[in-house]
Amino acid sequence: QDMRKILINFFSLDSHSLPTSYKEPTCQETYAAISTPEAHVLAVDDSNIDRKIIEGLLKTSLYKVTTVDSALRALEVLGVSAGCTTSVKPNAFQVNLIITDYCMPGMTGYDLLKTIKATTALHEIPVVIMSSENIPKRIKSCLNEGAEEFIIKPVKMSDVKRLQCHIRPFTRAPCSGSIESLGPSSICSNRKVGSPDGLQAKPSPESQSCLNGVVVA
Repeated sequence: QDMRKILINFFSLDSHSLPTSYKEPTCQETYAAISTPEAHVLAVDDSNIDRKIIEGLLKTSLYKVTTVDSALRALEVLGVSAGCTTSVKPNAFQVNLIITDYCMPGMTGYDLLKTIKATTALHEIPVVIMSSENIPKRIKSCLNEGAEEFIIKPVKMSDVKRLQCHIRPFTRAPCSGSIESLGPSSICSNRKVGSPDGLQAKPSPESQSCLNGVVVA
């Protein structure tokens, strides 16, 4: 149904009563109007304090949240087999979005992003990168590898609200092992950088090689 009509009926206004500054609903408002079952967000950060902060913000926004302290633990949750990025376990299909810190020991958030995008069954899961450092080259690399957004810490409620724009619709995995997906969200496709200076990354040929395999401890 047309969102304009919904707003008109809700406020008991006719079409001539809308203010001249009226704009079409944002992607967040549109997504809220076609609400789906509780979205599951996987939050990855090696800092216990930062994990608590992002978990609290996500739960306040009514997300189901799973938090882990490393990229390798995230891959376990996603069901990636040791050293293999071509198949995953069924539990992976219940994750609708991943938000991960960039700087982590062992395996960075950037490496996690590349692994997810290189894994056939996971590459459509939206990934958002967080970092306390506003480094343009790093931001461009992440966006070029497929990250939806790059958020500058500390994460705020306004940042979390924007995540609605990137939530992937729910998928299901038939018994045959193949993946049947509702497809990626078409509500919002613009990637952003949530930095104080509003830096918008542009396409760049710079890219690091993808991981050949990941060993999950």
